[in-house]
Amino acid sequence: RDLTALTDRELVAYRRDVVGFVFQFFNLIPSLTAYENIKLAASVAQNPIEVQRALELVGLEDRGGHFPAQLSGGEQQRVSIARAIVKNPALLLCDEPTGALDSTNGLAVIRLLAQARDQLGCPVVTITHNAEIAEIADRVFHMKDGRIERIAVNEHPLPAEEFSW
Repeated sequence: RDLTALTDRELVAYRRDVVGFVFQFFNLIPSLTAYENIKLAASVAQNPIEVQRALELVGLEDRGGHFPAQLSGGEQQRVSIARAIVKNPALLLCDEPTGALDSTNGLAVIRLLAQARDQLGCPVVTITHNAEIAEIADRVFHMKDGRIERIAVNEHPLPAEEFSW
């Protein structure tokens, strides 16, 4: 689909209905619980999954009643991922999803994104400066100054559960 031909209204609908977003900084609403943050995203989606299922997919089924300040950084990022996947997106875009995390939580997030890809059947596009993450990718787009320099096909992606850095 040629997104450059869409009107502003069509682009808004595309982002709302097709794409789930995960950001480096979690962008959670501090006055809402984890469940409520996820429910808010579900409320604008066309075909959302159940909020509780999204919490279960990210391993936070028992933390839905907690506010962001009561959650660790890794847990906050998992809520952010649940907020993105609750929309049941056709595409998951992740901007430096491990950038604000330590290596342990970063690995957990990488594995979680691969699990979401497999269970929801949606492609995951991750923008990162961490070149090691390319080991698990099917394709790697190398960019410079906002332009694609080359695309590398990874013939043998490393399974996410084997990935470490």
